[in-house]
Amino acid sequence: MSASTENVRRLSVVDIAKLYADGQRIATITAYDFPTASLVDEAGIPLILVGDSLAQVLLGYDTTVRVTMEEMLHHTKAVVRGTKRALIVGDMPFLSYNTPDEAVHNGGRFLREGGAQAVKVEGGVRSARVIEALVKAGIPVMGHIGLTPQAINTIGKVRVQGKSKDQARSLLADALAVQEAGAFAIVLELVPGQLAEAITKRLRIPTIGIGAGAGCSGQIQVITDTLGWGDWTPKHARKYADLHGTILAAIQSYRADVENGSFPGDAETVLMDPEVLDEVLGRSADDSPSREPIAGIPLDRDL
Repeated sequence: MSASTENVRRLSVVDIAKLYADGQRIATITAYDFPTASLVDEAGIPLILVGDSLAQVLLGYDTTVRVTMEEMLHHTKAVVRGTKRALIVGDMPFLSYNTPDEAVHNGGRFLREGGAQAVKVEGGVRSARVIEALVKAGIPVMGHIGLTPQAINTIGKVRVQGKSKDQARSLLADALAVQEAGAFAIVLELVPGQLAEAITKRLRIPTIGIGAGAGCSGQIQVITDTLGWGDWTPKHARKYADLHGTILAAIQSYRADVENGSFPGDAETVLMDPEVLDEVLGRSADDSPSREPIAGIPLDRDL
């Protein structure tokens, strides 16, 4: 189904469930602004995450921990305005869902103020009560286990999760807890491919992998990695463009054209009627040297 078809309607979690039931792999990507979201929607991506990754890739923070609710809502609104079809998931930032009540309040803001259709919450067993409260309040939830970036100060560094027996069992328990709490989907980040596939087979909801192999129900990527916007690409990402090089070259060319005087040229310049300009500057036939200037004070006037 193309996003360009007539009478486009916004997808819901029911539509995502149908894609999963039909065996269609679910392409998901992040977006943070109006023009990018518009292109992603036009490309037919069914699920867009306004990720807290915007903290680093868009706002220049060192970790996702720094981004606030207000910043997340600001960008979610822009993405919603830029889309017509995709289901928009707002990523609940650090400390915005410590308790079920707090989670429902902030999750509700994503739907009511931001215009999103769902929210994403990190954590498995530890977040089950929060997810259940959100779902009971009518707020669809996408879970997120494996590497959870908001816990980076506890984890220490970005690393694959679930390689040991205990970690793997813990992740499986997390996935089941998220499902039983009512989530409609779950992100598996930086999980060994075999484990991610095994988890996927044991769940009734779709898994969306990032650095978790091809055995997941779908995939998600940070859009700046996909488009080659930065100067580094993570191992789990594939560059489909080199916007870093393209944009850098374009801006360098612009600078050179300004410096050498070739921009703007005739094509970028608006002209006015020469006779009107002559009148403005006092160069028309009706002007004479004896006439008093249009503006200014005569030098012989007593001040």
